[in-house]
Amino acid sequence: MARIIGVEVPPNKRIDIALRYIYGIGPVNAREVLERANIDPAIRAKDLTEQQLSQIVHAIQDGKYVIEGDLRRELGMNLKRLQGIKCYRGVRHMRSLPVRGQRTQTNARTRKGPRKTVGVQRNANAKAGIT
Repeated sequence: MARIIGVEVPPNKRIDIALRYIYGIGPVNAREVLERANIDPAIRAKDLTEQQLSQIVHAIQDGKYVIEGDLRRELGMNLKRLQGIKCYRGVRHMRSLPVRGQRTQTNARTRKGPRKTVGVQRNANAKAGIT
C-alpha cells in the first residue's frame, strides 16, 4: 500500500482517484499534481515506483497545497474565530443549527440530530383522580 505524505492510498485505484484520499486534494488538484510530476493518471497506485512516489510528494509540496493537519487546523481556527466574535454564523455553529439560512421549523434534521420528544411530566405527589 502506497503512503503519500502520511496517508495510505488504496492500491487498486487509479492514482488520480487515490490521491483524493488525501484531505485537501480533490479531482482538480490531483490532476495538477500528476501533471507536475509527469505521471500517467491511469496507472494504479500499487504500480508506482519509489521515484514516482517521491515525484508526487515533491509536486504536492512545491504546489504549496494546504493539506491534512494544516487544513484541518485552519478550518478549526476559522470556526473558533467566528464563535469568538459571536457573529451570526459562529452562534449557529455553537448551537448546532443550520448556518446558511436554511429553514429549521420542519427540516434541518441532519444538523439538529434526531427528534427529541418533549412530553408532559406527571407529578408523583398529585392525587390520583380523587377530587
